[in-house]
Amino acid sequence: MVTVDERGRAIKVQGDPSQPVTQGFLCGKVAKYLDRVYSPDRVLYPLRRKPGAAKGPLQRGNEQEAFEPVSWDEALSAIAARLQHISDNYGPESILPYSYAGTIGVLGFGSMDRRFFHRLGGSQLDRTICSEAGGVAWNLVYGKKLGTPAEDFRLAKLILAWGANIHGNNVHLWPMIEQARRNGARLIVIDPYKTRTAALADWHIAIRPGTDTALALGMMHVILRDGLEDRAFIGERTHGFAQLAERVREYTPERVAHWTGMTAGEVEQLAREYATTQPAALRLNYGVQRTEFGGTAVRAIAMLPALTGAWKHRGGGAALSTSGGFAWNKRELERLDLALDSPLGRPARVVNMSALGEALTELGSKPQDGPPVHALFVYNSNPGAVAPNQNAVCRGLMRPDLFTVVHEQFFTDTTDYADFVLPATTFLEHTDIQGAYGHYFVQLSQQAIEPVGEARSNVWLFGQLAQYMGFTEDCFRDTEEQMIRQALAIGLSGYSTNAGMEHIRLEDLVEQGHIPLAFHRAPETDPFLPYTSGALPTPSGKIEFSSATLAAKGQDPLPGFTPAAESRWGKAAAQFPLEFLSRKADNYMNSTFANLDGHRKMEARTSQRLEMHPADAAARHIADGERVRVWNDRGELHLTAMVPVHTPASLPQGVVAGRLDWAKLHPEGVNQNVLTSERLTDLGAGATFYSVLVEVEKA
Repeated sequence: MVTVDERGRAIKVQGDPSQPVTQGFLCGKVAKYLDRVYSPDRVLYPLRRKPGAAKGPLQRGNEQEAFEPVSWDEALSAIAARLQHISDNYGPESILPYSYAGTIGVLGFGSMDRRFFHRLGGSQLDRTICSEAGGVAWNLVYGKKLGTPAEDFRLAKLILAWGANIHGNNVHLWPMIEQARRNGARLIVIDPYKTRTAALADWHIAIRPGTDTALALGMMHVILRDGLEDRAFIGERTHGFAQLAERVREYTPERVAHWTGMTAGEVEQLAREYATTQPAALRLNYGVQRTEFGGTAVRAIAMLPALTGAWKHRGGGAALSTSGGFAWNKRELERLDLALDSPLGRPARVVNMSALGEALTELGSKPQDGPPVHALFVYNSNPGAVAPNQNAVCRGLMRPDLFTVVHEQFFTDTTDYADFVLPATTFLEHTDIQGAYGHYFVQLSQQAIEPVGEARSNVWLFGQLAQYMGFTEDCFRDTEEQMIRQALAIGLSGYSTNAGMEHIRLEDLVEQGHIPLAFHRAPETDPFLPYTSGALPTPSGKIEFSSATLAAKGQDPLPGFTPAAESRWGKAAAQFPLEFLSRKADNYMNSTFANLDGHRKMEARTSQRLEMHPADAAARHIADGERVRVWNDRGELHLTAMVPVHTPASLPQGVVAGRLDWAKLHPEGVNQNVLTSERLTDLGAGATFYSVLVEVEKA
């Protein structure tokens, strides 16, 4: 809810008290959102790099020295001409879009932009950097990303937060957790780092990074050994139980303790407590999947509520993402069919966003690659800060022959390399429709204020650019309202024809703001219990312990623990013996908000810090507060050591870095991603931000 004064200026942003999940309050990030909207650092007008101004890092506040303002007509004309030239001379696949969820509405995330690049023939982007490994893994087990409704967590008697910093990064679930605990529930947190949530837990289990698969399989071993599984649920709703039972026999508590750093007794206690308490709710988050074998870890953890029958109980089950409940009409929104009218006459190649450094520096070196990337169009993302192997990414961005356009709200690490910077709207300045990955409500986000300066939305930008490119298809002139109706697949009756949305009209969304999906309309009298009835969209139609999909690809159909190459068990540990774990900031959204002073103050305690176990610090003669050099064979950065005397936040042979920051805000112009690799996850080809080895020495 936004309050706007008589001048049309937003003066207050607050939560909607009628929304059952957000309940009228905002997280600390969005509560200060007007600081972002009206920041004096906003990009307000289209900008072009000045002749002779070299690409590369710019100090904060000096960015305007490298750019000159131009009109939107000048910018769009020049960009269209350059893209056409590149397409004609190198092929349209040499043009690469790069985006993620900076604007997370359905239209802003993927609609007119997809139409534009399909029609152009530009390379398609495999958007894997955040959730793909976990999403693929979950779907291998269940076929669809659904989960326990957030409101039902209050009914749980045991809440297992696995890699989930609920208090810091899922704050609207926290009141449900508190209510459950007031009613006698226990909160157990599994996380290598002592997060806000871990500090408040009844039991914090600080396992070693990347050993989640081993722990899940060890829990299964104990559950089956002691006969704590739900045989009726398994027999009716699952596939591959006999094979799984045979596999987990080898994961004894003693073996699992060796890998995880727990004791065998703790493994047994956790398994028994989880299996014998109902309802038991498991909150799994995406940090688990950002290791080399993170997809397998998510698969294994996701199987636990199926093994115990936790899905049968309201308040039980698990939650990773609820996005599978939202059946948007993406075919109409994205229009892949436009690729047939592109110069290619077919869908273009696919480039993985988690390997951007490789794409910009090596793609095209082999005949099967297709052409090198000659143009990069960035929106909804800041790859100069968030992409793995930052040094390789920046080498690519520095290429003088690379034409780069960035649609942004601020001067980021990425705009420093741009040829054109275009001003983007915030969510208050455009209209969009929203799904969710934490609840089951369709929501309409209406434009509250006029765009600041000459900022424009993604829908406007790519629709206009298509017309400057000479594309004549009517779809490039669609308005936001028309596209929202397309997303909802509004039929002749005025109601959506999307599955689960058949009761929704756009007019009702305008009036009410949010409407629950069909299966969540009467939670008290008809609670939603995922995966407990009907056929599932898996090959067997059931919950799959043994994956027919993986078996068909010649891969192991069962989960098994394999240590990451960059772990204490890998060969590289001889040279780089410390496992490096970057923290997710409580007050940023990845790199968003990191440039705002109010948010930076809230993160100041651990800013540019490296938390070390006292034993690791002593072995290197490092004291608390000293500057240290952290490095591996990809890069290095300098941080300040934090060596706690009591209750260290990091385990031996592990170091925890302060939150991800913009590189330009670090004295050396780098951030933690100079250390991360472009090695991909086992499932979904995602980023492996948490499989990183380093060495540390006194600076």
